[in-house]
This record gives sequence, C-alpha cells and structure tokens, in this order.
Amino acid sequence: MQHLTLLTLSLTLIATICFAKSPYQSVLQHSRIRGRQHGPNVCAMQKIQGTDKKYFTNCKQWYHRKICGKPTVISYECCPGYEKLPGEKGCPAALPLVNIYNTLGVVGAATTKMYSERAQLREEIEGPGSFTFFAPSNQAWAALPNEILDALVSNVNIELLNALHYHMVNRRLTSEDLKHGSAFPSMYQDFNLHIHHYPNGIVTVNCARLVKTDQHATNGIVHVVDRVITAVTNDVHTFIDTDDDLETLRNAVAAAGLTQMLESDGHYTVFAPTNEAFEKIPPEMLNRILGDPVALKDLLNYHILKNMQCAESITSGTPLETLQGTVLEVGCDGADMTLNGKAIIQKKDQLGTNGVVHYINELLIPDSAKTLLELAQGSAVTTATKLFVDAGLGSHLSGSEALTILTPQNEAFKEGVTMTGDLKKLLKNHILKEQLSSGSLYYGQELETLGGIKLRVFVYRNSLCIENSCIVAHDKIGRFGSMFTVDKVLTPPMGTIMDVLKADNRFSLLVGAIQTAGLTELMNQAGPHTVFAPTNDAFSALPKADLNKLMSNPKELASVLKYHMAKEILVSGGVGSHTRLKPLQGDKLELNMRNQTVYINKVPVVEADLMATNGVVHAVGAIIKPLRKSNRFTVHEDRINHLTLLGEKKKNIIAYSTSTQNQGIVTFVDGKYSYLEL
Repeated sequence: MQHLTLLTLSLTLIATICFAKSPYQSVLQHSRIRGRQHGPNVCAMQKIQGTDKKYFTNCKQWYHRKICGKPTVISYECCPGYEKLPGEKGCPAALPLVNIYNTLGVVGAATTKMYSERAQLREEIEGPGSFTFFAPSNQAWAALPNEILDALVSNVNIELLNALHYHMVNRRLTSEDLKHGSAFPSMYQDFNLHIHHYPNGIVTVNCARLVKTDQHATNGIVHVVDRVITAVTNDVHTFIDTDDDLETLRNAVAAAGLTQMLESDGHYTVFAPTNEAFEKIPPEMLNRILGDPVALKDLLNYHILKNMQCAESITSGTPLETLQGTVLEVGCDGADMTLNGKAIIQKKDQLGTNGVVHYINELLIPDSAKTLLELAQGSAVTTATKLFVDAGLGSHLSGSEALTILTPQNEAFKEGVTMTGDLKKLLKNHILKEQLSSGSLYYGQELETLGGIKLRVFVYRNSLCIENSCIVAHDKIGRFGSMFTVDKVLTPPMGTIMDVLKADNRFSLLVGAIQTAGLTELMNQAGPHTVFAPTNDAFSALPKADLNKLMSNPKELASVLKYHMAKEILVSGGVGSHTRLKPLQGDKLELNMRNQTVYINKVPVVEADLMATNGVVHAVGAIIKPLRKSNRFTVHEDRINHLTLLGEKKKNIIAYSTSTQNQGIVTFVDGKYSYLEL
C-alpha cells in the first residue's frame, strides 16, 4: 500500500508539472501537492532561516531543504486567493473579491494602501477599471533608504503619486501573462516595466521578486513585490559611462568597440568590475591585456551574460553562458550573490532598459586572455610551472608563440626534484610547436616539440595519451597557447624496443632469450609493439631445470615470448578495469588496473611505459601464463556417471571429470546437477 501511495504521488507530480502552463505555475503546483495533506488549497513554503524570505518549493529545494546554500524551514500557508475558516481544515474559502484598494490590506501590502490614500490614488484604485498593481510589501517600504522615502512622502501629490503609478499597468496581467523578457507600459508616462519569468519559477518586475501573485480584485489584480521599484530610463552603457567608479571599465569598453552593443536593444547582464577590481591585477598583466584588442574583448565579453539575470532569480549555483562563449557559475550564499563561488558583487540589480548591471570588486580573467605561463600559474600544476621557469623556458610561455604545453600534475614529480641538464632537455620536450585542442588529436598523430623530437598520440576508449602521459583535465586554451594537464612526466621514446631492453640490466636474460628465439629483427622492426618484458628475477623464479629446458628449445622459447608481445601500442593509461590484448601467439591477455598497478593475467607490472620508437615496454616480475578457463556446465542425472566422486567439501561434492581430466565441484540446484571445473 505504501509503494502504491508513493507511485500515485509521483504520477500526480509528473502530470501536474507537465501540464502546468508556466515555470511559476509548475512550482505552485508542486507546493500544492506538498501541502495537500494539511487540507485543501494549502501550499508548502520554504523560509530561509534567519530571514523573512519565503519561496514556493520545487523538487530540488524540497529534498535539499536549502535555498542559496542556507537551511530552510517548511511552513504551510494558504495558496494565493484562499483563506482559512474557523474550525475547518486547510484553506477552503476563496478570498472575498473586493477592489484593489481593499485587496492591498489583506495581502501584506498595508503600507502601499496607506501611501495610496495619502497620494490620493485611493479613488482611482477603488473605482472602475482593470489594473495590475505591483504592490511593494510592507517590508519593501521599510527597507527603502530614508532619503528616498522622505523625498517621496514630502511631495505626495507628485513624487509619491508618480512612484505608485509606475507600479501600475492599465490592464489585468495574471502570472501567465508575465512572459520572460516582456515589457508593459506603466501608468507613469508609459515608462516600461520589465518582466522576467525564470525557469525556476521566479518572476521579477524590474528585478523585484513577486512574493504573492495573482491576488484578484474586482477591478484588476495585485502582485506583491519585495521592493519598491523605480523608473528605468537609461541603457546599460549609460551606467558605465556616468559612474566614476567604472572609469577604467568605460575606457576598456570604448577600446574594445563594445559601446554600440551595450547601447543596443537586448537583455544583457553585465558584471561591471570597478576601478578597484582592475587595480588588483598585476600591472604587467593588465597592461598586456589592455593593449591587446583580442584579449581585451574576450575579457569584457566574459563579464557579460547573454540573458538578463536579476539577483533575486538565483536560488542555487547555475552555469550561465557569457558572450565570450564560456560559462560563469552564478550562485548565491545567503543574501550574497556569487560568481564562480566568490561573493565579489558589491552592488546588485542596477537596471537599464536593455539589461542589468552588477558591480564586482574582482576582475574575471578568462583563459582566452591569458598567456601559457598565466594559465599554468592559475592551475594545480605548481611544481611543473616552477620547473619550466627554472629551466629558462619562461619566455616561451609568456610570449606570443603558438604552443601547447604538457604540464604534469604535482604528484607526478618526486619530492625534492632539482634542476639538471637532463631535466631541462626533458621539459623542453613537454612544449609542442603548435597550439592544439585535445579534440583535434587522433591516433598515430605525431607532434613536434621545442626539443626537436616527435611525440605520438594514442587514443583509447577512456583516455587520450601523448606517449606515456595521458590528459586528465579539460584543455585550457589561452591567448596564444593551450595547456594539457597530464598524469605523468613525459618519457620520450629512446631507440627501438631492443635498444630499450639492452640499455637496462634488468632485461639481460630476456635479451639473450630474444636472440636465441630469433626475434631480434622483430623487436627492431617499425612495429607497433607492446612487450611485457620479464625481468631477470622473473626468469630466475622458474625452476632451474624448466629454465634450462626452455632456453634450449628456440621454438618453444619463441612461443612463450610471443605470448608476451602484441602488435599494437598500449600504454598504462589506456588500461581500464577490463582490457583485452591479442598477443602474437596464444589466447588474449586479460589486463586491468588496480591501485595504480597494471596486471596482465594477474601478473603485476613492476615498471610501466618504457617508451620506444616502435612501441612500449612494460617490465613484469613473472613469466605470464594463460589463465585457466573455468568450465561450468549442467550435468544431466543420467550422465553423472562420467564424474568420479572424490569426497564432500563444504556441502559440495568434489568430483573428477573423465572427459576433461580435471577436478571440479558438483552442486545440485533446482533439480539439476551443475559442475564447475577448478
């Protein structure tokens, strides 16, 4: 019964939300469903603890019990347009339909009602007509700065009346009529009111949030808003052009040729860095960007969203696309609006006719405006960055060359690594001679380095590798170069596989075995090859008689060695949880990765990724043998005679199969005998 109830609730939620007409209605429907156990027309509300801010609840907020990162308290209130009756459950009665003036008194807008009378607006909103009144709540009037309130009430017949008329539209507008991006002429000189209806159900008028909607009256409708709104007459660029705190931004906008765009029709959101924000940037970096039209335009476009985003529309972190093409994480932390997790917004919701401006005290610099060195310095690759500079490569990384840098993670380096001539040479081979994106790389591609060698690209199902180093993070695309973060320090190929083996004393027995088996030429050929190379210890672990027998039989030795070789290149970064590799001879090898160690047929690799010009060598500490296949099959009772019973073990029968000549376990399940070969 409980499961059926849950299923019914789920289907009701899906049906009501799917057929709701707008995001606001979807959220309202969800709140109704959550509140219906408390009676008819009850809505669940979420109130941020320590504040007076309440919201109708959606699925995400309901389960997380948080808004803007702060815990919420659930309350149950009458849905819009309904009221309680003494002694009855829920909110069964519709609010009495009265004129707008009297409606203001019962929807939490008593202060607006008072000021309407003082401004001699009462007769108009009591009389005939069809109006929409965006009525500031009592708290909205209390939050208005004293100097503004004093200016309004000192001239009630003009200033206050004009302000109230700006909150009114001369037609009835329900929440369904308040479409995203729409504008309606107010009753004050036809100045527009700007509506935004967001996907999370938040509706704003001039960035003021509607906290109570659709309060119907005989002569119109009332929507209660959370602030007193003012007339909007200037475009976004005018804010920037007339505020001395934005002087540096103003000059940058002019230099980048963005003035006309910010004066044009649109719905922009501009995160406007103050003069202080620009001053925090190192002068050398700032001057470089200001003097580079391409970088400057990218920088400014990174501060502009494609859509208008009022502060009240944000209830959780949301990735929003900028004009620069990447995204900003716009979120909130309590009352603070945040960008990329930082509370750097000083002044919110400066509304223009074509968008909104939020002042920020920190400059946002996109990767596309940075040099390679700046990209590296701003990432979690501090060890590699320092080593590149110590190696004298800083000029390449801070210049205008088209390059790609392979930066190993910090953990790829041994502690206390010091600069040497060999390390300088190696680091130079971590810089490629062209600007690349990982999406353009393909298997077998060769990439030339500043050190003059060529590196190969390997593409696997779940990884993309350049030699032994695999890319572990998204590309960082800078002004002139790109940065790939990789998991290992690069091992450039040094000679053929035979050269690699001969240069390492651990493989002296293997080198002799390859020569005896007549495979030397194969190991010097172009390849590609992957060799799982048994060390001297691996050969020595064999019984002496078996080793001597193997070494004296070139044909058998060649067969064993070919089982350790494959005709493709597989670096350790290409090994997943279940990888198969076809050797030159024998059944497929089973590879997997456990605790950063590669295993082949359960034999661990003791050192991976010894790169050669014609392949790769992985050192193994044991001779690899084929895995024994399990042999499970159902045995009919009339054929059980070919199994010789040997004894009972843990309620299973140990048996010997005369057909396969191996021991196994016989079990009796569901009327059938099952035999599993050991």
